[in-house]
Amino acid sequence: MTDSEESFEETRARAEAGDAEAQCTVGLRYGGGHGVTQDDGEAARWYRKAAEQGHAEAQVNLGFCYRSGSGVAQDDEEAVRWYRKAAEQGHPRAQYFVSSSYVTGAGVARDPGEAEFWARKLAEQAIKRRPGKAKPWYQFW
Repeated sequence: MTDSEESFEETRARAEAGDAEAQCTVGLRYGGGHGVTQDDGEAARWYRKAAEQGHAEAQVNLGFCYRSGSGVAQDDEEAVRWYRKAAEQGHPRAQYFVSSSYVTGAGVARDPGEAEFWARKLAEQAIKRRPGKAKPWYQFW
């Protein structure tokens, strides 16, 4: 057994025991074929386990599965539902995806106000993370 396989087996054991972080990691490994045979269905299954426990990164990844139809039936509404759960926890990539969904109308009705709300949330985080480096959202237009 290689280090990579041993590491995966240990992570999978934690995932099977209900560890959300490990479940997300197992999903990533299956999604990318890292140390295991690439399998979008398995990736989505593990993301769902972690996402249902409130793991924000897994919620974003599951949303992406639904947006792209990777391992699940393509469903923009379901994608936005998962993105929004993560966005409400402050996940920046999720906030971007929710905002862009309201701009394009993918999975939700177009709503410039909601798009701006989520874009502001994202910009506020960027400003906090890099004071003096990030521009306020309104300077991008």
